[in-house]
Amino acid sequence: MRLSTSALASLPATLRRPAYDREKLKPGIVHLGLGAFARAHLADYTEDALERDFAAWGIIGASLQRPDQRDRLKPQDGLYTFLKRAPAGPELRVIGSVLDVLVAPENPATLIARMASAETRIVSLTITEKGYCHDPATGRLREDHPDILHDLDHPDAPRSAIGLITAALAIRKADGLAPFTAMSCDNLPHNGKVLRGLIRDFAALRDDTLAQWIEAHGAFPSTMVDRIVPATTDTDIAEVESLLGLHDAAPVIGEPFRQWAIEDVFTIGRPAWGEVGAQLVLEVAPFEFMKLRMLNGAHSSLAYLGYLAGHETVAQASGDAVFARFLHGLWAEIIPSVPAPQGVALPDYASALLARFQNPAIRHRTWQIAMDGSQKLPQRLLGTIRDRLKAGASIDHLALGVAAWMRYVTGSDEKGGAIDVRDPLAAEFAKRAASAGRDAKALSSALLGIESIFGTELPREAAFTQAVETQLAKLFQHGAKATAAALTH
Repeated sequence: MRLSTSALASLPATLRRPAYDREKLKPGIVHLGLGAFARAHLADYTEDALERDFAAWGIIGASLQRPDQRDRLKPQDGLYTFLKRAPAGPELRVIGSVLDVLVAPENPATLIARMASAETRIVSLTITEKGYCHDPATGRLREDHPDILHDLDHPDAPRSAIGLITAALAIRKADGLAPFTAMSCDNLPHNGKVLRGLIRDFAALRDDTLAQWIEAHGAFPSTMVDRIVPATTDTDIAEVESLLGLHDAAPVIGEPFRQWAIEDVFTIGRPAWGEVGAQLVLEVAPFEFMKLRMLNGAHSSLAYLGYLAGHETVAQASGDAVFARFLHGLWAEIIPSVPAPQGVALPDYASALLARFQNPAIRHRTWQIAMDGSQKLPQRLLGTIRDRLKAGASIDHLALGVAAWMRYVTGSDEKGGAIDVRDPLAAEFAKRAASAGRDAKALSSALLGIESIFGTELPREAAFTQAVETQLAKLFQHGAKATAAALTH
């Protein structure tokens, strides 16, 4: 039997399931990019909020590319299982806050109408960095992006999140409705400010009065989200089925830890997230800055090194004593550039991160984290490197993280096997890597020449380019583990 509303009664009485009348739940949130993370974070917090203070805050999810998520959730009435992997053992919960899933390419007008509806008070996003159609180095809208050009030519049938949100806001303005709150939950620094700028700039290309209205009346709170959510595997699905006694085609897997800091700026209200563990704050920047540099920067560096060394998961890589020492050295370089948020001791935060990375119950694949590095490096590593260079401080561990990315995007691992490099610039990497071969100087110079990643100033910093080239040469000659081991002695 498949998980569904009618099947809930067959679940064990001890298993958590929606503790409210789901038939009375009305939608109030449209979420763009209803992937695993959103369902293990936003929907999990919203489920708690509905149990605490029931109101019209159901979630309508939207897939911007494929129908897979809709096809898995629709037969289950939007229900799915969240499997929390704790070291002491698994914990299960059936989540009911997702009411429906739309597929934008099939019918963009339906999605736009849902966002433009008076019922919708929040539109949230987890579309990954590349979904913003922006230049990661500057944060500005790429007006030459194919999706942006398409959306300007087809304002009633956009395909980008930026175009879809702007189209819905234009209808709300025409209908005399207040704008919904647009809330990014992606790992972008100042994500609310970035989203505001992108929507404003795109709207101005359509209608300057619309851009002015959005600027004057819109709300774009910045957020910092944190929970490790590995990709769901067939093994996970089988485990959930055995524990649940029902087939769930769409479970999500996550660690027990979760954190959400949100600027408390909303146009038409919000769920009771602050009463169930979210931190409603005046300024999110210190939290997101800490996370981007300490967690995400370490995650990316470990992913490239760990993958190259043959470690499939973060737990395996961070459990390797060599890479654990590397992480401590990396955090020692990062911490001086991070202002501590109120109540946070950064060395303790680093220790907690290592414990989370080493959770053996979480199978977070290094390959998954390694995806889309061209979009991630500027926020996760390069800003810290710039600060360290200005301070005249060492960047050995940071440079090894960048060099490991370069070695990874060549598309060939240390045993000569092919790497499935998933990145918007994968074809460009392959071309430059093919030309450079295993010449560390040629490869580092070629990749540092990609301005959308490294900008124009950093590649002229000799201390940076020489450090990266040195580490890259060692990676080619000795491999990831031996290079990290030499660095940490």
